[in-house]
Amino acid sequence: MADDMEKTEEPTSKKIEDARLEGNVAKSQDIIGVVILFVAILALIMMFTFITDHVLNLTRYYFSLMNQPLDRELMFDMALVTFREFLIMALPISIIVAVAGVIGTVGQIGFNFTTKPLTPNFSKLDPIKGLGNMFTLQKVLESIKITLKSFTALGVGFLFFWFYIKELPIVALFTLQDQMGWLRDKAIVLAAVMLIIITVYALFDLFITRKQYFDKLKMSKQEVKDEMKNMEGDPHIKAKIRQIQMQAARKRMMSSVPTADVVITNPTHYAVAIKYDETKHWAPVVVAKGVDNIAIQIKKVARENGVHIVQNPPLARSLYAEVDIDRPIPDMLFAAVAEVLAYVYKMGKKRKDNF
Repeated sequence: MADDMEKTEEPTSKKIEDARLEGNVAKSQDIIGVVILFVAILALIMMFTFITDHVLNLTRYYFSLMNQPLDRELMFDMALVTFREFLIMALPISIIVAVAGVIGTVGQIGFNFTTKPLTPNFSKLDPIKGLGNMFTLQKVLESIKITLKSFTALGVGFLFFWFYIKELPIVALFTLQDQMGWLRDKAIVLAAVMLIIITVYALFDLFITRKQYFDKLKMSKQEVKDEMKNMEGDPHIKAKIRQIQMQAARKRMMSSVPTADVVITNPTHYAVAIKYDETKHWAPVVVAKGVDNIAIQIKKVARENGVHIVQNPPLARSLYAEVDIDRPIPDMLFAAVAEVLAYVYKMGKKRKDNF
């Protein structure tokens, strides 16, 4: 019993789908960060000339104001021009980065729209539970990962900056256009190095995130059995439903017996009710059939409603075996059934001049 309660089984597809509906997905924020950084670097490289032109325009604008008195109107104009130029430079990159964030998320978990995480959960405001969550193994691993990533990035970034600083006295002699070109080249190198470092950590984070995610969703053997039972339906409930359906079908069948032209019997074990309506069917139709107790009920209803009962054991057994309810009789039995119906009509129970 203890083994049944241990969560040793991999989560089923239904378990994973239910978790997705709750907003619980295996999403690595580091992977999203890598995608955003990569797309941002590409955007900066492609838009570098565009950004450089606006920076130069802004610089020329500042130089044009050097001999003007600094008053409130000029300060407002400077703030407006500066805001406009930075907005023009930043807005395209911001939109591209936002799209990259969506791509980074959808690429990991697919499209998963749910409002469940937005539902207020006041249990999260429990301070005691919150303190307990601060010292979990997952939080410790997360802190170690962030610390290692930060120190690695800072260390490598410091080394590159140290080498770049040594070049500044020479770069100071360049024109502004050349200084922007130097800055672009160094930024690309630094960004590429940072991207490699972050990618390594992101892949590690993705592996850990997915492992922790599926470990949390693991199920016990009993949970798997219960889920399969719920998906397939409780056998007792299914049996009860089948019983109700059979009773309803039997009731409908019995209601058709009074309209039959004849009931052909075994005489004790089989009973088959036949009806012929040339305006609806090309051949006689079986409207009811049964064996043993059901056969007895069919004959009882037939007697109560004046339906003629004919004993023909071979024909009764053949009709029961070969013809479903509400289906016309097959050609091979047509002659035998026609003979029985002719006998019934001859007896004067029912007349059908066109038969």
